[in-house]
Amino acid sequence: MRVRRPVTLTAASSVAVLGATAVAMRTLISRQAAIARRRIGKPLGEQALDADRVWRRKKHPGEPVELLLLGDSIAAGLGAGHRRDTLGARLAKGIAREAVRPVRLRTAAVVGSETSALALQLAELPPDYRADVAVIVVGGNDVTHRVPANRAAAQLEEAIGILRERGMPVVVGTCPDLGTLRAVPQPLRTLASRSSRQLAAAQARAAHRAGARVVGLARAVGPVFAERPDEMFSIDRFHPSALGYRRTADALLPAVLATLPTAPSSANP
Repeated sequence: MRVRRPVTLTAASSVAVLGATAVAMRTLISRQAAIARRRIGKPLGEQALDADRVWRRKKHPGEPVELLLLGDSIAAGLGAGHRRDTLGARLAKGIAREAVRPVRLRTAAVVGSETSALALQLAELPPDYRADVAVIVVGGNDVTHRVPANRAAAQLEEAIGILRERGMPVVVGTCPDLGTLRAVPQPLRTLASRSSRQLAAAQARAAHRAGARVVGLARAVGPVFAERPDEMFSIDRFHPSALGYRRTADALLPAVLATLPTAPSSANP
């Protein structure tokens, strides 16, 4: 027994140290989350600009392309200073330019939404509504509210399934890299980056299974947001600026165009 006591004490001590470290890390993360919330605040409010209308370039003929935006504050366009700079408007104008048709935008996205809110956004659409393409951008709030990635991905897959059953092509912009948020201190920013990338990977798998096109926003626009935060982010340092939305729309547009029967042959599949 005398021989085993040091081993037992060493193991107990290790467990105690690990427990204390975990408690200290949780305390640190909680404090840093509070700091981030104070830094970001809500200078933009909680209501995005209303950009829903028919967008056209010059006098494009024909019936409008129906464009539906679902998801969170990025899909809603919070942070844009003018409705023409929201994500939906940017996409609508890009479609109108390339497809040479007017585009009717409908934004069902709601600021602050987690992926679980997609079901309600779909339920509030008119029963006979059918979009020519639906774009979903969601995930950031799931990360900040620590929703398990697998649960959020399953909710996304269910929403895509509903849209596909109604005959609507779907494009998913996966969760952006929250590691680009300079207002979030370290090590919380690194943890947020890891969680957002894990969610994006789970979203991509779920979207592919459900038959949607996928655009990895962390890879497509994450680097420019990280390199040029003063330009890419709005005044709250959390939501995109007009330029940030332009870059995000540019990343999504090829996949959106590829879903349309009138898409140019040069559009990326």
